[in-house]
Amino acid sequence: MDEFDQALIRVIGNEHPETLERALELVRLRFSETDKAIVNRVLRLESQEKILFEKTPATFPASLTGFIFSGWTAWYWAVFTLATLATVMVFVVPENAFPMVYARYLFGSVFVLFLPGYSLIRVLFDRRELDIIERLALSIGLSLALVPMAGLLLNYTPWGIRTIPVTICLLALTLVFASASVIRDYTMRKKMLEV
Repeated sequence: MDEFDQALIRVIGNEHPETLERALELVRLRFSETDKAIVNRVLRLESQEKILFEKTPATFPASLTGFIFSGWTAWYWAVFTLATLATVMVFVVPENAFPMVYARYLFGSVFVLFLPGYSLIRVLFDRRELDIIERLALSIGLSLALVPMAGLLLNYTPWGIRTIPVTICLLALTLVFASASVIRDYTMRKKMLEV
């Protein structure tokens, strides 16, 4: 271990910087190294367990409600907003309203062809298991499988296959899957912090 490593250990051990950026500033005051070199040394020292970083549970919400309203669930609110907007457009925008009907078709297409499958994919797979293309393809494929199954089940109900029951059924499916995914994410992240 050279002088730079020892100084790095002293700075992080004595100053207790809250962020990596602050640690970089403190080290830069004493040595003229690049940020990349400093980060590489910090990671090496951490892997050798000469520097220990504490996980800060304060950054993770303590309750499920706090988690839902945190930045961790921005995707949930995007899905919720798109699904609600598509549902409102189905009920409010008539078929003969010329310019607005195209917005209804656009939001309706996303609502039918993407959102139910995306919500189910979020429940089934962790965010690190699939890349963006796989998640997109599976979302469309699962939506194409879920929507006919919902229609088949609605066919045997008193409401039948009409616009209102299909819209409400797809909204319910999408929001139930998305909510289940948020609960799953919260419990998994909480367990990771406890370990």
